[in-house]
Amino acid sequence: MSKKTIKPLISAEELLTIRQNKNLVLIDTRMGKDITATYLENHLKGALHVHLNNDLSDIKENLANGGRHPLPSIEKFSKILTDLGISPDNHIVIYDDKSAAIASARLWWMLTAIGHEKVQVLNGGLKEALRVGYPTSSGKETPAKVAPYSIANWKLPMKTMNEVEKISQDNDYLVIDVRAKERYNGEVEPIDLIAGHIPGATNIPFTSTNLDENGLYLEPSILKEKYEKIIGSKPMENVTIHCGSGVTACHTLLAMAHANLEIPNLYVGSWSEWSRNNKTIATNIKQ
Repeated sequence: MSKKTIKPLISAEELLTIRQNKNLVLIDTRMGKDITATYLENHLKGALHVHLNNDLSDIKENLANGGRHPLPSIEKFSKILTDLGISPDNHIVIYDDKSAAIASARLWWMLTAIGHEKVQVLNGGLKEALRVGYPTSSGKETPAKVAPYSIANWKLPMKTMNEVEKISQDNDYLVIDVRAKERYNGEVEPIDLIAGHIPGATNIPFTSTNLDENGLYLEPSILKEKYEKIIGSKPMENVTIHCGSGVTACHTLLAMAHANLEIPNLYVGSWSEWSRNNKTIATNIKQ
């Protein structure tokens, strides 16, 4: 897939200048307990809410089947976009309150993967928008009525669990695990059933690698230097990114796009799928 001309990130100041554009669709992807009530109480003016579990995933009864956040079908995603009033020519800006670490980067990846041209994530999220005085609103927002959003397929590269198993310990390939170091090491596992990591995977935590002290993405040149050093001479088609459930991995994919690098493979099932399928598990805990 060719590189996009629009930058993957937008600053709060830039967003403020285009807020009256009729083509703009703002998407709030915040998560948490009682998130619907939180959204209805206060959100950026005009923003529609998208839910990671309900809208951006197709969670199976047995999480061994695809992990905690498998991608929805093309048909379901088409309906979600249509219900949001999104057309292929809309300018989509996505925000959350976690430095794009949860659903914002995931939705950006999904829209990019279907070939949507104008999609950006708000750098710094809600906090930055409020800092520059972006207006807020409460209650429900009404999406536009649009024709069904036609989607052919996912166009960005992905790897399956079995494909990752074949390459994870091959020196010609690189599998990057973006989870926190203690989860990768096998010291703790707050979400999934077993602690540890995929054998051969390299730990590059997204929080300490992609963001500055204010929760903003680092400059493209800094990220480019970081990731080129990590990847070395390997072609991007030999690089796969994963996390716990295929969501925060998109944060690193977004960082790479921000750095003007080619977007590598995403392993959607990630640790939540791997650890439930009797695959070999590595740890860094000394016995």
